[in-house]
Amino acid sequence: MKAYQLSVLAENKPGSLSRVTKILAKEKINIRSITISSHGEFGIINAIVDHPRQAQKALEREGLSVSLKDIIAVHIEDKPGSFDKLVQLLADKNINIENAYGFVLESWKKAIIILDIKELERAKEILEKAGFEILNEEEMSAVEPFHYMRY
Repeated sequence: MKAYQLSVLAENKPGSLSRVTKILAKEKINIRSITISSHGEFGIINAIVDHPRQAQKALEREGLSVSLKDIIAVHIEDKPGSFDKLVQLLADKNINIENAYGFVLESWKKAIIILDIKELERAKEILEKAGFEILNEEEMSAVEPFHYMRY
């Protein structure tokens, strides 16, 4: 079971993000989740998209520095302490989370946490053994965040 994160190195200036989103829109690639972090003159755009390999090729054709990275996408309950349970489990097994972000699928019911971990296979085994559901690329592409959100 694999899921992929698209990472784009970008200058920290107006227009850098719009360049990426324009290329993806032109290729009809849907962004499912995105984070942007900057440090000084550069930053990283991390995204989960519905067609990661196609996105990588399109962005590289336009001269952007892009990588695809295996990540773990984990279903958790959308309630206080759910993320802590996952984090404590991995910490107890001496597994470091290098990067993480998440989003709600169904308010007060389901969320997805994206984990960037060096010991990917070991972490997957630990999480699955503990009853966590790991999503693959196709399942991530089918995710519809906030679809059932209740206000």
